[in-house]
Amino acid sequence: MRDFQRPGRSAVFASNGICATSHPLAAKAALQILEAGGNAVDAAIAGAVLLGICEPQMTGLGGDCFVLVKPAGHEDIIALNGSGRAPAGLDAADLRAQGYDVVPPQDVHAVTLPGAVDAFCRLSADWGKLGMKTALAPAIHYAEAGVPVAPRVAFDWAAAQGNLQGVARDYYLVNGETPSAGTLFRAPKQAEVLRRIATEGRAGFYEGEVAEDMVDSLRALGGTHTLADFAATSCDYTTPISGTYKEIELVEHPPNGQGATAILMANILSQFDIAAMDPWGAERVHIEAETAKLAYDTRNRFLTDPDHMNRLDHMLSMETARKLAGLINPRKAMASAATLSEQVHKETIYITVVDKDHMAVSLIYSIFHSFGAGLASDKFGINFQNRGSGFALTEGHPNEAKGGKRPMHTIIPGMLRKDDKLIMPFGVMGGAYQPNGHARFLSNLVDFGLDAQSAIDAPRSFSDAGVLNVERGYSDSVREQLSNMGHVVQIPEGPIGGAQAIRIDYEKGVLIGASDPRKDGCALGY
Repeated sequence: MRDFQRPGRSAVFASNGICATSHPLAAKAALQILEAGGNAVDAAIAGAVLLGICEPQMTGLGGDCFVLVKPAGHEDIIALNGSGRAPAGLDAADLRAQGYDVVPPQDVHAVTLPGAVDAFCRLSADWGKLGMKTALAPAIHYAEAGVPVAPRVAFDWAAAQGNLQGVARDYYLVNGETPSAGTLFRAPKQAEVLRRIATEGRAGFYEGEVAEDMVDSLRALGGTHTLADFAATSCDYTTPISGTYKEIELVEHPPNGQGATAILMANILSQFDIAAMDPWGAERVHIEAETAKLAYDTRNRFLTDPDHMNRLDHMLSMETARKLAGLINPRKAMASAATLSEQVHKETIYITVVDKDHMAVSLIYSIFHSFGAGLASDKFGINFQNRGSGFALTEGHPNEAKGGKRPMHTIIPGMLRKDDKLIMPFGVMGGAYQPNGHARFLSNLVDFGLDAQSAIDAPRSFSDAGVLNVERGYSDSVREQLSNMGHVVQIPEGPIGGAQAIRIDYEKGVLIGASDPRKDGCALGY
């Protein structure tokens, strides 16, 4: 139990359904869908799409998603890959010939096909109850009426407004200015796109006038995108992957998402007695930082489109984890295992919903960098993601950019099981941080017995690109100890990531929602 004399927030307890996400309007919309007779899939779609209006710097119709679903009535977990592919005309050799050694993130060449809309339509048809027209109604309403910009959203918007280029500035600035907290943001053109999806399904987005607007806009910027690329966009059901940390099974989405990195991190951490360490001391931060360096280097070497990946078993192997753990000096920081392919400021939303029948959804939806590529379509203002900057340009690399290929993705939904039974859908936002965040959250629960809300509230650290970011929740003495170990320590400008979770308490018959105070959102139940 938390100390009620200190700042904090209580977990949310309910018996019929809970949504936890990063904006209160989205949580409310999801809950209203449940109350109207919808299930967790209907509610998650409603909340996720609305988040594209509430947090447009984080996500939108031009983005991708990954989803884990535990249907009502059985314990099998279903994975849906809603990430888009590179346009057929993209070729790493062409970019190398132009002098690039990485895919430029604020460039049309980084724009991959948006996969989320297709995935939402498939989810609704296969697992929902109320249909897309009902699920999209809240987003349509708020896109037209407007949403007051929330404080964390305003913070992120101000930091990222320089990413916006051309017509995107017309759609994502308000009267030419970065909106402050409380400013009303409207997206009426997106409301029209959503109405077409509601009535025509995926064809309302991937074909016809909306697709023509996206293709014409991208080609005018020098892209190779075609109407055929958009029409061919299709999500895929796949099989989740998992690993066990002590008695808890960590279930992740398989590649091209980086869930295997989270499992590898947990496996490496299991080689150390984390539970015997001070939970907020330097020793734990150090071991976690070194683990991240090694796990992320492994990711960068092997993780790619599942059709091109042949080292997944290696990443999931406990023997791999043991060998990597043996490289860690418990008292001294190593140089970065390799230059991470990540860049800072990845933006993502996460939403989780559990309904009265214990159908559970763990859904993550993103445009990658803040405002994606910083580009938007001319007529409807659809903000394009820049997932293509997750490709490598090194000739022969498994993740080498190629037409029709999915890039390595940072976004990963998670679930936890115990004794083959789902106990918690959860997610941690924050781009490259996400595998580290999954491992940290899991360790907080298992090693230190924290409840989900306390595990989310706890201070975070992250070793990224040669710098160890340590939140202000840690003491100065911890930072000094880490510096003495050889880490380059800094306090990050903004918080590290964000998280949401819902615990299913079968014994008491309740759902327990937890939501990160680093974001504007909350958990709501009924």
